[in-house]
Amino acid sequence: MKSEISTDKKKRLRSGYTTGSCAAAAAKAAVCMLLEDCDITKVSLLTPKGIMLHLEVEDIHREDNVVRCAIRKDSGDDPDVTNGILVYAVVRRVQGNQITLDGGIGVGRVTLSGLSQKIGEAAINKVPKQMILHEVEEVCRQSGYDGGLEVVIEIPQGVEIAKKTFNPRLGIVGGISILGTTGIVEPMSESALIDSIKLEIKVKKANQQEVLILTPGNYGADFLSETLHIDIDKAVKCSNYIGEALDTAVEVDYRRILLVGHIGKLVKLAAGIMNTHSRQADARMEIFLANAALEGVELATLQALEKAITTDEMISILEKVGHLEGVMKRILSRIELHVQHRVGSNIDVGIVVFSTKHGLLAQTEGVIDGL
Repeated sequence: MKSEISTDKKKRLRSGYTTGSCAAAAAKAAVCMLLEDCDITKVSLLTPKGIMLHLEVEDIHREDNVVRCAIRKDSGDDPDVTNGILVYAVVRRVQGNQITLDGGIGVGRVTLSGLSQKIGEAAINKVPKQMILHEVEEVCRQSGYDGGLEVVIEIPQGVEIAKKTFNPRLGIVGGISILGTTGIVEPMSESALIDSIKLEIKVKKANQQEVLILTPGNYGADFLSETLHIDIDKAVKCSNYIGEALDTAVEVDYRRILLVGHIGKLVKLAAGIMNTHSRQADARMEIFLANAALEGVELATLQALEKAITTDEMISILEKVGHLEGVMKRILSRIELHVQHRVGSNIDVGIVVFSTKHGLLAQTEGVIDGL
């Protein structure tokens, strides 16, 4: 079931639509069928971005005072775990004249502060909530209905899908979030991942975690747990977006940061490269080469470093000639300089650099005190 969204020819990727758009369209279709006593197989929805969607309505169940129907999520060319799932709306008549909105099966519940919803509320974000209520209220107005309605959003597959998302770490349990600020999924965008990282940092701060622990990925998480004996649930995996994570730490007023990472990632910070993805920059060999030269390493070793492919190979070369400790001190000092410059002088920064092959390579003094 595809939406009638035009393809962005510049990107050559097809856009999709959010869970928020699905929920709003399903609610609109359900209330129409409830108030007009008829089946509706297609529904139109104008997204906040101004794009009109024409969506097929699936799995319709009608009774006297309740209608349940679904819209199938289409993520376009974005690799999204929610692609193809059914987002249901259940709308029933109730006494009074209020319209209420809640989440049912597969829609997460908030258990930690720091999110836009209060603890105990369904994880339906602000814009999707506005979209859903607007569509329901507009149908009621057009139908001349001024009675009460109960609207419940359900995503039966959401319970399992949530396990593949950041939600459990954010304190959202039992399902996924109803998301979307524009109603449209922009394919292959990095913004969703960066937003998730930022949100997780904000949740950690809101829940009184005094030290922000950052690590790029699974290697760092394993080192935290197995070598430093730090609970990995306290850490935020920031992927390649170390700069954005540090900026968010400043934004939410963290005063202590611990950055733990594999040398293959963190060495790039020594040159001020804050997005460590290989397509942004590499410079690992150049950084090792420059710091080795400053350490007085002989020419033959420098030439060997220039030919090395991996950071582990560079480390082995330096270890063999007895210069590893000195070079790593220089690299750590440059990493600390650039990270400290990014966050400012009011934040204490601790850094741990390791290799899965060689173990701990360098760390700032007192780095894990009080953790």
